[in-house]
Amino acid sequence: MGTFSDLSDEQLIHKALQIERDLVTARFKHSMNQLENTARLRVLRREIARIQTEARVRELKAELPKNALLARHQASFGATRGVAPAQPEKGGFLSGIVDKLTGKD
Repeated sequence: MGTFSDLSDEQLIHKALQIERDLVTARFKHSMNQLENTARLRVLRREIARIQTEARVRELKAELPKNALLARHQASFGATRGVAPAQPEKGGFLSGIVDKLTGKD
């Protein structure tokens, strides 16, 4: 395993968030019987715990409240970095269905 003490606060939080996404994906694959190595779930959970421990140590050193680093850097995390954000549709994903049901085509 790597050491997380070399990472900046932002990098540490982003790594935690990415691993959490990987864990969700792995759990989904496991539920669909598509996960080849089920030990990966345990590895991911432990890695998340190690990162959270490192984040808490940093918070205590800086006398910050619990999860302050997460709150500070979570907004800058995005798995689609470098991709232009899509324009949100007006009305959400059900707007077309509602329009058809109400006759507002």
